[in-house]
Amino acid sequence: MTSLFAAVTTETPVDTPVRRITVTVNGKQHTLDVEPRLLLAHLIRQGLELTGTHTGCDTTHCGACTVLIDGSPVKSCTMFAVQVDGHEVTTVEGLASASGLHPIQEGFRDEHGLQCGFCTPGMMLTAKALLDENPDPTEDEVRWALSGNLCRCTGYQNIVKSVLVAAARLRAKDNVEEDEAP
Repeated sequence: MTSLFAAVTTETPVDTPVRRITVTVNGKQHTLDVEPRLLLAHLIRQGLELTGTHTGCDTTHCGACTVLIDGSPVKSCTMFAVQVDGHEVTTVEGLASASGLHPIQEGFRDEHGLQCGFCTPGMMLTAKALLDENPDPTEDEVRWALSGNLCRCTGYQNIVKSVLVAAARLRAKDNVEEDEAP
């Protein structure tokens, strides 16, 4: 069972209610017994040991905890784990494939879209949701999409540039795949 008490003690109080949920995280289905009050961010970080999802403010202001639920960006620090029962969750660990980094990850690496890296997972997942919906965003559209994610290290210039470069790479990749189709 994934418990709020796991970090403090190995024993969960006997009278603690639990709910069984089934959730797909990064393509892998999990059936878990969780406390109804367990936050999604804690399930991801402690329960599933996917530590790319960061918690910064616990109030949805910073966006470091952003994950995708059925493709939409959601701040996991104020969402209960039971709310994702039957849904698909993507964390930053789910962006890369066996063949390499996702173009968004490449863009952040190549265009220096990170410094300390704390906000980067949330920025990348927000960018993925944007580019899935709008493959050719303007700089203003990128800035608007990322406006719910805070970075205390950069001036956002390289983050925005990273997303625009990733968008161009994704469009080029899609064009190559279309040209190769029979």
